[in-house]
Amino acid sequence: MNVIDLKTPRTVAAGRGWTWIVDGFRLFRGNALVWVVLTIALAALWLAAILIPVIGLPVFDLLLPLFYAGLMIGCRAVENGDELEIGHLFAGFQKHASALVTIGGVYLIGNVIIEGIAHASGADMLINTLLTQQASDIATMSDTVRSASIALIIGLAIYLPIMMLFYFSPLLVVFDNVPAVPAMKSSFVACCRNWQPFLVFGVVAAVLWFIALLPFFLGLLVLFPVLICANYAGYKDIYGKAMERRD
Repeated sequence: MNVIDLKTPRTVAAGRGWTWIVDGFRLFRGNALVWVVLTIALAALWLAAILIPVIGLPVFDLLLPLFYAGLMIGCRAVENGDELEIGHLFAGFQKHASALVTIGGVYLIGNVIIEGIAHASGADMLINTLLTQQASDIATMSDTVRSASIALIIGLAIYLPIMMLFYFSPLLVVFDNVPAVPAMKSSFVACCRNWQPFLVFGVVAAVLWFIALLPFFLGLLVLFPVLICANYAGYKDIYGKAMERRD
């Protein structure tokens, strides 16, 4: 397979952000039960990582691109008319693992920086302060909220480019044999060039996320895999031929 021209990811119309979600739902609905099981399995791995002191979450962040790549391989299987399997969650471990771990290392470093900023600013103490301070201690709560807001803005300013590096890079690695660093660069360029459809995608996803939270968070079992499949649809749209309609 030829390596993609990293300099020229396509720029698509703003409305394509909505189309990605629609296409994501199409990939989801034919294998809904398996997608839900995959979502629960990934959530269980995350919860297990939380329970392992010190190294649990860092290891999960490091391996996240491998799990994510496996889900993308699952999306391609569904698109090609093949069966989606639970084993797809681990398909990223079978090929290009070192490149995917490199991407995971960048993601991990970014998260460590963000957590350091949150800790240094005292933002991680916000909830505790709001719960323990007396209602009359307005000044203390105001200072805490202000510090947390500044930390949040700085954290988002760091997290957004990290996500731009991460968003398409596992797909470029597993589908196009692109090395880790060029894949991350290409993903970043693709996100910059397509900020309008990503803005539409983000707004729609935020609304759907709010709706999904209402029925005891159960809607996330549908929304999460739909957004994963939408990631694949966006990759196809920007880097190749958009997904065909099969209705």
